[in-house]
Amino acid sequence: MKQAISITDVIGDFPYRIQMAGGWIDQPFVSRLNPKPPGSMVVVSLQPDFFMMDRAGMATGSRHIALKMWNGRLPQGNPAKLVEDLYAEENRGKAEPSGTQDMIGLIYPGVSRLDYDYAYRGGIFPRHIESNNDPEVAHWLEGVLHILPVLQRPDGYNPLGIKHLDPESVAKLSRSGRDCYAAIVSKDVRKLGASLNLNMECWEKMLPQTVSHPTIKMDLVALLHYYQSKYPGVMFSGCGGGYLLVASDEPVPGSFRVNVRTNQHSLD
Repeated sequence: MKQAISITDVIGDFPYRIQMAGGWIDQPFVSRLNPKPPGSMVVVSLQPDFFMMDRAGMATGSRHIALKMWNGRLPQGNPAKLVEDLYAEENRGKAEPSGTQDMIGLIYPGVSRLDYDYAYRGGIFPRHIESNNDPEVAHWLEGVLHILPVLQRPDGYNPLGIKHLDPESVAKLSRSGRDCYAAIVSKDVRKLGASLNLNMECWEKMLPQTVSHPTIKMDLVALLHYYQSKYPGVMFSGCGGGYLLVASDEPVPGSFRVNVRTNQHSLD
């Protein structure tokens, strides 16, 4: 008889994370255009209960590096210092560094609002992190956030081929992050949905290849608009598809739920 094992023995004993509204504000080329900094975005740390697709906007690239760097488990220590160490390791020698929201979402527990200001450390690290680890808030979010697998980013895909960046759009993107965090903390699914829709409105305008690109064969825009017509709000987990995040009090056929990690050092 085979010995029973945990899923973390297979996928690693390290959190995942979901990026919600406000994504891209962690990139200095975006935050430098914000007319009223800081700009906000939301990340949610997840228990590693099952395997998440790579190249799907779930920070799996950062997670793979963290697993190797820390021998497969989130270490004790100051989370801000851990974020800086992981950021340095992942971006060593890179011409286009990744944003710090990936590392923060993996390492900080609960639901976090990250406030980026280009005048603070070049916009690389947030000026402020507001986190909520209330189990009731986490349980509510688990009940209204529905996840639908869509597709992985294809080889040769780059979301930054076309940029239409302007201060007004960046300000809207920032507002979507603030609204998203406030909606989660107040447990308001309608406002949560509105923040996700505003985020996608900004992505489609500012960086249209986040949802439409020659290497992507699926009509992501049509899929997004269908679900937006049925539910309070929807966004993609990242560029090029990944997962569809649906905010709804009602069931969403084919979706699954996630478990929010609210304790810094427990992954049980």
